[in-house]
Amino acid sequence: MKVVLFCGGYGMRMRNDGGDTLPKPMQLVGPRPLVWHVMRYYAHYGHKEFILCLGYGGEHIKQYFLNYKETESNDFVMRGDTVELLDSDIADWTITFVDTGLESPIGERLRRVRKYVGGDDYFLANYADTLTDAPIDKMIARTVDSGSAASLLAVPPQSSFHCIDVAPGGAVKQITPVSEFPIWENGGYFTLSQEVFDLIPPNGDLVEDACGTLAGEGRLLAYQHNGFWKPADTFKERAELDANYYKGVRPWMVWEKDPETEPAPFGLVAVP
Repeated sequence: MKVVLFCGGYGMRMRNDGGDTLPKPMQLVGPRPLVWHVMRYYAHYGHKEFILCLGYGGEHIKQYFLNYKETESNDFVMRGDTVELLDSDIADWTITFVDTGLESPIGERLRRVRKYVGGDDYFLANYADTLTDAPIDKMIARTVDSGSAASLLAVPPQSSFHCIDVAPGGAVKQITPVSEFPIWENGGYFTLSQEVFDLIPPNGDLVEDACGTLAGEGRLLAYQHNGFWKPADTFKERAELDANYYKGVRPWMVWEKDPETEPAPFGLVAVP
């Protein structure tokens, strides 16, 4: 399936200072930017046709891929002036770069790449600022099998804040971490049908307009995921991901898992 990535926001909460002009998807986690990690995740599941909805800082993203250095994340052999890669990240990727406007909301960015999505029944979309180990193949299969017009990844609330139950007189009755409430957040990973395009008005929103309409009709599926999901919406969150990367704590890097060392499903035996 084609993967639409929304890469055009300002990412103001990510800024180190006023002189930091990198768009949010280009902020680093390890030696690679956020957008690369998201793309590598999809590529692991076989989805290697990407459409990047560019806006603020789009030139940074273009130049990164135009001057991509495979040697930064792959082993290689150098003989004189010749470099022989022992593996490759993006050699079989197709990336379409589309300027979707500096101030465009998400829904409008999606509308502007409709012709590049083509006629596939379903396609994928992502905010390009969260990382997860969710089994996207299972989410897609459940969406298609159910006949839903769209689906989104649902995750438990990530907030570290607490909710306070206050009595009429001002006395605090109870304090509860937000993360303990039986509610779910939009995790930003979408499986969408072509119908979604017709539900977004000019300068509209993907979630409020399209997903909201489908939810009211009972045609929006939520794939609930209790595993790893981490946003990189702020400098602190991105720094935490970066620190964990260098500690070797990388659950979102599902492509690193060796299937030969993974335990076989219950009742099955791995045969050499």
